[in-house]
Amino acid sequence: MTIKVGVLGASGRMGSEVCRAVVNDVDTSLVSAIDEMNVGENVAGSDVRITDDFSALEDVNVIVDFTVADSARKNLQHVAKAGIHAVVGTTGLTKSDIEELGDLFTNSNCVIASNFAISAVLMMRFSEMAAPHFGNVEIIEYHHNSKIDAPSGTALTTAERISASSSEWNTSSTSNHVLDGARGGITKDGVSIHSVRMEGMVAHQDVIFGTEGQTLTIRQDSYDRSSFMPGVLLAVKKVGDFPGITLGLEPLLNL
Repeated sequence: MTIKVGVLGASGRMGSEVCRAVVNDVDTSLVSAIDEMNVGENVAGSDVRITDDFSALEDVNVIVDFTVADSARKNLQHVAKAGIHAVVGTTGLTKSDIEELGDLFTNSNCVIASNFAISAVLMMRFSEMAAPHFGNVEIIEYHHNSKIDAPSGTALTTAERISASSSEWNTSSTSNHVLDGARGGITKDGVSIHSVRMEGMVAHQDVIFGTEGQTLTIRQDSYDRSSFMPGVLLAVKKVGDFPGITLGLEPLLNL
């Protein structure tokens, strides 16, 4: 059975890439593309035209939302009430947002992931595994200079998982910060996160662990937005098997 997919934010960088991936996959069919921009234009070489009319979701099995947090909060209420499964890559959703979505998605399911690159999912898992063996860690994340939020959702998720092994990271005698923020943003558990925003980047992250006489660097690179599409399609195909809210791709990958 072909899965009928709708894309919210269809004319954006990620949304348009999702449309192409859905069109080119034998198990999925693009039936709806919604955005406030470029209304009436065809997407991904298909005969589907962009619309700003939410009623276009009526024939959809799964929606994919790559918009912004304010839009996603409203979008997903409509999606949940319509009983449609959702795959969400929008960053900036808070814990309270996710709790509210958990109350809404009772007749359909929702997968929310901070990163859909399978290499990034493995990077976070490897970092979680390494954390108990180190006392110091720095996260450096690199993104294109159009990215709105900092730190990235991936960096925050990585820090949260690292902190599961300890609440006291990075004891240091450095007290004279000549420039504010020189040590990055620091989580409540002491994990330092540095956000680079630069033209030419897509999405990259280093997790650098240190202990006496040794360091370990775990690095992940996404050189093109196509790197996220295998994870998005995996979520589209498996969201129906995971009731309620699922955070991250790990359960779908049996990690």
